[in-house]
Amino acid sequence: MISFAALKAKMLANPEVAAEYNRLGPVYELVGAMVEARQSAGLTQRDLAAKLGTTQSAIARLENAHHMPSLEMVTRYATAVGRRLDMRLVEA
Repeated sequence: MISFAALKAKMLANPEVAAEYNRLGPVYELVGAMVEARQSAGLTQRDLAAKLGTTQSAIARLENAHHMPSLEMVTRYATAVGRRLDMRLVEA
């Protein structure tokens, strides 16, 4: 059996995979932080959906990291879980 770290290193050796991984990295980081904040707030997806006036399935889609959520939605999400959005541009 191959470890995750070894598999990741092997996959990232492919320049096309590495480019896509780097492109999507910020999305996965943001969505991971959103899920952590929701869980820390003690909210289920259903609870959060009720606060945002949407459905549990909409929250699940938002948290699956297949696309970049809108800034408006991230701001609403943050407020609903008792957080605020803090964005920065950093040198590459």
